[in-house]
Amino acid sequence: MKLWGGRFDKETDALVNDFNSSISFDARMYRQDIEGSIAHAAMLGEQGIIAPEEAASIIDGLRGILADVEAGKVAFSEDNEDIHMNVETFLTQRLGAAGKRLHTGRSRNDQVAVDFRMYVRQAIGEITGLLVELEQVLVRQAKGEIDTIMPGYTHLQRAQPVTFGHYMMAYANMIRRDITRFEDCLERLDECPLGAGALAGSTHPLNRYRTAELLGFAKPTDNSLDSVSDRDFALEFLSACSILMMHLSRFSEEIILWCSWEFQFIELDDAYSTGSSIMPQKKNPDIAELVRGKTGRVYGSLVTLLTVMKGIPLAYNKDMQEDKECVFDAIDTVKMCVPVFAAMLDTMKVKPERMAQAASGGFINATDCADYLAKKGVPFRDAYTLVGRLVNHCIATGQTLDSLSMEEYKALSPVFEQDVYQALSLKTCVEQRRTVGGPAHEEVERQIAAIEDFLAKRVKA
Repeated sequence: MKLWGGRFDKETDALVNDFNSSISFDARMYRQDIEGSIAHAAMLGEQGIIAPEEAASIIDGLRGILADVEAGKVAFSEDNEDIHMNVETFLTQRLGAAGKRLHTGRSRNDQVAVDFRMYVRQAIGEITGLLVELEQVLVRQAKGEIDTIMPGYTHLQRAQPVTFGHYMMAYANMIRRDITRFEDCLERLDECPLGAGALAGSTHPLNRYRTAELLGFAKPTDNSLDSVSDRDFALEFLSACSILMMHLSRFSEEIILWCSWEFQFIELDDAYSTGSSIMPQKKNPDIAELVRGKTGRVYGSLVTLLTVMKGIPLAYNKDMQEDKECVFDAIDTVKMCVPVFAAMLDTMKVKPERMAQAASGGFINATDCADYLAKKGVPFRDAYTLVGRLVNHCIATGQTLDSLSMEEYKALSPVFEQDVYQALSLKTCVEQRRTVGGPAHEEVERQIAAIEDFLAKRVKA
């Protein structure tokens, strides 16, 4: 008979049992479930709700079950539906009546809520650790290529000169925000729902502050109804995962473009590329493509949980059993993508000569030419128009702004002097952009230092 079967005269139909069971996926929360039960048992003993010796026996039994699970000595049963009832069944089999006292003052509703929070809390720590390692790769690449000039793009058209180091810092800033989003999620998650019961607390003198302390939470949750029905922490976590994957997907798109024959800005290491079954010349950026593809999978997890939660009344409803598979899948996907993506970046070969060649075309110093005129007193809009005419002239004559003669410059405006050539060199164009956040060497060094300071605080922690 089911542990909850007292009210029922019939056994659960086999189809219903399979449909209702969650042990196939929530078994991965076995450690959190057992740790939560140990804390609950300790509190029950301390409060005199059960005898201290019974609490000690329960705790020893639970620790034994944990050891056996991790040693592969026990098998979970579909008949016991979920991880909570499996663990309680194991405990009762070992201890008899004492094991039946564990669930005093507790419901599976607050039990699963605390298990789930603890599981997501652990995942946040693991993911942020991986992101710190990715940031370290970006910093290394930025330092190594701090003066490597490349074209920056808008609308995928060459726009203005930047450096590869500056580009890496753009993504480092995105990943920094991702880390802080997970940290923010962790701060709001840091409340313990254990003791909220099914929805209305308990008539037993539970010490919820004590169980929160034992499980490493800052405090207990404030409202018992909200405690068991809240999945905001999971939604926020999935949102942070989705934004992270969006950043990785954008970066993947750039990697795919950069290693193409048309760009040739980088070359991926053989260990992080694949070939074709028919075309022997191919070297495919499959890692970047898979990261880009798996992004949709993580988005789907977020939409799944939002949809599950959107129409259910307080408090717990069985719909909420659908909260875990999407979160587990998102965790697995992110933890798979981040380290392999970091390794791909860390081993790629940058091609400065190709970047410089691309930067030399496309009139990416046109804005600098307009700024040159503006600094000499020409109103910027007039300067903009003059440079537009220069670009048209260059296109018609097959030249660049660098190759125009001084006579050609003077024919358009007497303001041009010999110093225009120095002003329009790509190195000058980059180094003169010293505004905060710009691509100048000293400014990228400042950006790197800021990221390194950010990382140092988290590596120490």
